[in-house]
Amino acid sequence: MNSTRKCQSGNLILVGMMGSGKTTMGRVLAKHMNLVFVDSDEEIQFRTGVTIPHIFDVEGEPGFRQRETDALAALVSRDGQVLATGGGAVLAEENRKMLQQNGIVIYLKAGVHDLWLRTRNDKNRPLLQTGNLHARLAELLNQRDALYQQVADIVMPTGRQSVHALMLKLVGEIEAYRKNNP
Repeated sequence: MNSTRKCQSGNLILVGMMGSGKTTMGRVLAKHMNLVFVDSDEEIQFRTGVTIPHIFDVEGEPGFRQRETDALAALVSRDGQVLATGGGAVLAEENRKMLQQNGIVIYLKAGVHDLWLRTRNDKNRPLLQTGNLHARLAELLNQRDALYQQVADIVMPTGRQSVHALMLKLVGEIEAYRKNNP
C-alpha cells in the first residue's frame, strides 16, 4: 500500500451505513479542517443527471455499483477533501483498495436502532424501501460491518453525542493517526 499518498493527500474518507452520519459529519469536519466536502452519491447524481433511486430502477444495483466505482476513482485522485461514501461503497474490493490508498478512512459506526431512527422516513434510499426497515438495516450492517472495519484507519462510534462533540473527538483521532503514521 502506498502509505505516502494515503496521508499526503490530506483526504479524509468516511465510510459507514446509510444514516451513520457521513454527510452531516463530513460537512462539519470539512468546514472545521478547511477542506472541501464531497459526497460520492451527490457526485453520481451530478454525473448522471438523475437520482440514485432512478439509477436503481433503470440499471439495478449492479449498474449503480459500477457508477459508484467510476465516481470514486475520480474523487480519490483529488487532494484535500472530506469524502462521504455511499453505504455500500465498501462492497467492491476495488473500491476498498482505492479508499485505503487515497486517504485516512474513518468508519462512522452506528447501532441498528440509531440507523433506524435516522433513516425511517427517508424515501431516497432504494435498499431501505422494505416492509421491515429495522430487520433490513440489521441485515445490511451484518453484511458490511467487517468490510467497514477492514478499510478503517479510525473507527468512531457515533452514539448520541452532538455532531460538534463527535467532530472534535474525531479531529483528535485524526491528529493522533497522522502523528503515528507520518
